[in-house]
Amino acid sequence: MKNIIFAFKSNTPKYKQIYEQFKMLIEQGNIHANEQLPSIRELANSLQVSRNTTLMAYDLLLAEGYIRGEKRKGYFVNKVETLLFQRKNNSFQSKQTERSLERVLIDFRAGAVDQKLFPLKTWRKLYNQVLTLEKSYLYGEAFGEIQLREQVAAYLLESRGVKTDANSIIIGSSTQQMLVYLGHILKDEFPGIIVEDPGFDGAREAFQFHGFSLETLPVFESGADFSKLHSMKEKLIYVTPSHHSPYGVSMPIQQRQTLINWINKKEGYILEDDYDSEFRYTQQPFPALASIHSERVIYLGNFSKSFLPGVRLCYMVLPQPILHRYKNRFLHFESTASLLNQLTMAEFMKEGEWARHIKRMRTIYRRKMQHFTSHLKKQFGDHLTIIGEQSGLYILVKVHLNYSEERLIQRALKYGVKVYPTNIYFVNRSPNRPIIKLGFAHLDFDEITQGVKLLKSAWL
Repeated sequence: MKNIIFAFKSNTPKYKQIYEQFKMLIEQGNIHANEQLPSIRELANSLQVSRNTTLMAYDLLLAEGYIRGEKRKGYFVNKVETLLFQRKNNSFQSKQTERSLERVLIDFRAGAVDQKLFPLKTWRKLYNQVLTLEKSYLYGEAFGEIQLREQVAAYLLESRGVKTDANSIIIGSSTQQMLVYLGHILKDEFPGIIVEDPGFDGAREAFQFHGFSLETLPVFESGADFSKLHSMKEKLIYVTPSHHSPYGVSMPIQQRQTLINWINKKEGYILEDDYDSEFRYTQQPFPALASIHSERVIYLGNFSKSFLPGVRLCYMVLPQPILHRYKNRFLHFESTASLLNQLTMAEFMKEGEWARHIKRMRTIYRRKMQHFTSHLKKQFGDHLTIIGEQSGLYILVKVHLNYSEERLIQRALKYGVKVYPTNIYFVNRSPNRPIIKLGFAHLDFDEITQGVKLLKSAWL
């Protein structure tokens, strides 16, 4: 430890407060055994106290065996049994966390990609090329680099049928961040928004951050229920039509047209989150809503789930009225997306690597999906219903056993498997059976097989 700083209380001698602070840090394991402490002089300067004050604190720690002095070297922490000193609840939580971390053999988390199949060599080559550009050593454009916006415009036309130009595209770091920014523009005209129930909790958080009132559109395993759409009062609606979050169902073309007709009458906007649209396994994807009627659709897409979460790149296409307001509002704000990652991704797309990567990964993820679902059906039979196997990088399993969602997660963890809840996605409704979320993209075939076998042992 090089230094420490904290606020003193007025009713206790300072040397005793220093002693208590170091004692607590050592007991809780924040300062490790054999770690060197600041010298008497360094600590006195840092805390703005006399050297005698710090010396008295160190003497107390020495007397109780927390630290030792080594000649001409300074003060060092002795080894102590940290768990013995922690409060019971902290001790219990730490032990539980340690056990969990030690026991997790298979983690079915969503939002991860297969590291072994990432085109590291190509990405590194392009990244190094970008570093030779003079532009890489400057601040980037406020709304994203033109090179990347041009590539995204071409990609959207080819893959999603969205006709747009680079000037209508905004580059950001995440969908949720984009929604927060959009909220600043939309809240002056629209007091509320319709969200899917269940639906992406991160989007709801972004809308509630701005104080939007929420109406809910019911979504079931078979799709959205539009029966009450025309009676809803709000003029904004957020949907995930290509791959619903979390059910994975796609919105059929008839419903897409219904939604477009409704929003035209309302004179509002659809926020279309087109995540995971690249990974459909049973049929060609439906056209994006923005390809049907771009004037009333705000289109959002990202590279994180389909390429690399850490690249932190997403984009949105704005209709002209919203675009002008957005650019006026955020003209003097810096871009939240990495300049280097933008320029590298632009080159990656320009050289055709993006299209090749998506085509390759679609084949691999389809095989993983088939492997995963076939093993689940084999091991569980009628005890599970699989939801969302037609697309995406995760599935849901509805569990027909006498366990709650929480209990299923706990039992899985005891057998070394980490699985995830879906209750966070529901607003006004709850499923009649617990539903567990299982991601598979980052796992290999053997790990998937092992994970399913462990789940069988945990749940049956």
